[in-house]
Amino acid sequence: MTRTHFTIAVEIPAPPPLAWSVLADVERWPEWTASVSRVKRLSPGPLQVGSRVRIHQPKLPPAFWRVTELNPGAGFTWVSRAPGVRVTARHTVEAIATGSRVRLSIHYEGLLGALLARWVGNLNERYLALEADGLKAHCTELAAKPHYDEAHWIG
Repeated sequence: MTRTHFTIAVEIPAPPPLAWSVLADVERWPEWTASVSRVKRLSPGPLQVGSRVRIHQPKLPPAFWRVTELNPGAGFTWVSRAPGVRVTARHTVEAIATGSRVRLSIHYEGLLGALLARWVGNLNERYLALEADGLKAHCTELAAKPHYDEAHWIG
């Protein structure tokens, strides 16, 4: 049976507000992960339910994502649709004793979902690892800078 769900968790030695601020600033993802080459926000204002984004990734066609769930400071879910496929990606941040745990996941559904998941499965694994590693490195670097305080990230 084809795997249709991919997930990775990473522990980051930085407070959850910092990890969240980096994760929610989707336009800047290309700065810290090689898995995303370009992001275009298609909706004005802060990330919110209904926000739309176009993401360009190496080796994949551009994808349009729409935020379907948002829990500020803790996570968001967005969905990309194509004929016969629905892809759901979740991004969550939780506090742990050493800082934050971020979980990234992607799930394929629909008539062609399993086929697409099989086609891009290894790429998904690689991209999730790049995102987790890049996010950890970027947040760790930012947490060491003096313009971060415990109350919030001052980007």
